[in-house]
Amino acid sequence: MTAIPSSSSLPLGFRYASAACGLKKRGQHSSLDVALIVSDPPASAAAVFTQNLVQAAPVVLSRAHVRASAEAMRAVIINSGNANCSTGPSGMVASRATADCVARNLGCRPQQVAVCSTGVIGVPLRVERILNAVPELAGTLGPSLRAFGGLTRAIMTTDKSPKWAAASWSSGGRQVQMVGCAKGAGMIHPNMATMLAFVMTDAAIAPRVLDRALREVVARTFNSISVDGDTSTNDTLLVLANGASGARRISQPRGADYIAFLGALDQVCRSLALAIVADGEGASRVMEIEVRGAPDHRAAAQVARTIAGSSLVKTAFAGADPNWGRILAAAGRAGVPFNPDRAEIWLGGMRTYGPSRGKRYSIALPMDERAAHRRLLAKYVPIVVDLRHGRGQARFWTCDFTKEYVDINASYRT
Repeated sequence: MTAIPSSSSLPLGFRYASAACGLKKRGQHSSLDVALIVSDPPASAAAVFTQNLVQAAPVVLSRAHVRASAEAMRAVIINSGNANCSTGPSGMVASRATADCVARNLGCRPQQVAVCSTGVIGVPLRVERILNAVPELAGTLGPSLRAFGGLTRAIMTTDKSPKWAAASWSSGGRQVQMVGCAKGAGMIHPNMATMLAFVMTDAAIAPRVLDRALREVVARTFNSISVDGDTSTNDTLLVLANGASGARRISQPRGADYIAFLGALDQVCRSLALAIVADGEGASRVMEIEVRGAPDHRAAAQVARTIAGSSLVKTAFAGADPNWGRILAAAGRAGVPFNPDRAEIWLGGMRTYGPSRGKRYSIALPMDERAAHRRLLAKYVPIVVDLRHGRGQARFWTCDFTKEYVDINASYRT
């Protein structure tokens, strides 16, 4: 697993291109705002999308296209700077026109093209700018690391840096590659994925098996992160597998090849998900919340998610304040039964709440406040909550809330 892929780790059969078409507002760190991913062999596809009731036109269109072309997807076109959401009928007209234009330039059907957008909600999309850029994109497609790097920058909005990850494995003597990229720093509390994420692999896998693997991995990666408690209207995670490696086709969700594929997908998605949390708007540190001793795994996940979404917990960590009481209070409102008098809490490896020697009930434990504060200044802070009420366990990742988060989002449109 590598955080930054080398050229040799990019999967075969994929090409990338990016351009600046004028959608992003001035002053953003990258002028690139439109990108194209093309699989030369038709690819198996699986995707998960936002569960927000408000859904952008490209989400609605791409869901239909992935369903229609799960065995033969060819391309994804992405724009940043405008979400194309809540823009009336013209929003769907723009998304369809984009897919049609890409299809004409690649010689495929529009249903083989996914369309993704990210940016401001409610602003009409200047789709003619994207359509004018498509011929340039189609003409500059390439398989190089530089071309892939352009893609990772073109999809950024408030991200401070590009996010990408890669993995490889061997199947029947063939080397198989997987690479992924994502964007997201705010409006992250997904019920499926992050704002936008794309994973490409030259593995051969049946669409239904790919879909099963994706949903299993999403539950413990992208669905286990939060930045600010808000789910985007444009969330899309798309995986394309084109079989260009020549490896054996995975046709069942079992066996060594499937296990290797699942492991690689988990590594790539986990790396991207954690990168999103670390790049959270205004964030200074990442917190890993591990809940143990819940009635079951689902209950553990609910407690962890509630703690991660607590503004009081997140602001306490912004100041490196070892205020375990906020964590206990958040766990108590998660709707999961447990006895607070038996629970235990560790912050940065320090046991701060639990039964003390000779006592059968939990209390605040002696703590060196300065030492605890220093531990919580780390970039990665582990939090462990043991409910002592069962065997369920789960992990969730979040970041702190700082003043910078407010500054960024107070002027996002203006």
